[in-house]
Amino acid sequence: MRCCARLNQGVCVRVMRWIRSGRWPNCIASRHALAALEREGVVHRRRGAGTFVAPPKIHFNKLMSFTEQMAARNLPARSKILHFDLVDGEQEVAARLSLPSEARLLKIERLRLGADDPFALEICFLPAADFPGLTRAHTERGSLFSVLQQKYEVALSYADEEVDATAADRRTAQLLQIAPGSPLLRIRQVLYSTRAKPVIYVTGLYPSDRHTLLIRRYR
Repeated sequence: MRCCARLNQGVCVRVMRWIRSGRWPNCIASRHALAALEREGVVHRRRGAGTFVAPPKIHFNKLMSFTEQMAARNLPARSKILHFDLVDGEQEVAARLSLPSEARLLKIERLRLGADDPFALEICFLPAADFPGLTRAHTERGSLFSVLQQKYEVALSYADEEVDATAADRRTAQLLQIAPGSPLLRIRQVLYSTRAKPVIYVTGLYPSDRHTLLIRRYR
């Protein structure tokens, strides 16, 4: 059943037809496997039409880079850099990073693409003093997580997140190739190093039909 990961989205998966015809070797196991794939968002069913490969969906249940998320879905990842510059005067961001209000920050706005499809729009802020020599090229070529670890020996460990819903404005909708006003997940993150130091502040906008937030609650 994992062959679905190698099929293009929208392709009809003719498992149910094979099950009904008796040509599928284990009907009960196949139905359970298909139901599991539907829960994972790998396939979706249309009444009267069949079962189809769904657009890739990202589950936010672990702190992973976008590159790692795409690799888990067997999709090539890349970033289109929309903005890369040194900024100051971002007092709220500086406070979230436990920096003085006048601290200089690296601001990186990226359109995140999986197999050339837009998945997210993210704005990252990093303390400029902590990452001298970080260039636009570094953030275009691969995972920012990997760059920080390999070039600066900074490993990320955990994140504090705030999640809410918003609607896509005209610019965001154009970049994400969705209709203006479409629902988005907005996730604000402070990412911490293994030394419990705040390293990155991120605001991300994610189309709600392609992303799921998984939360475990304890009593």
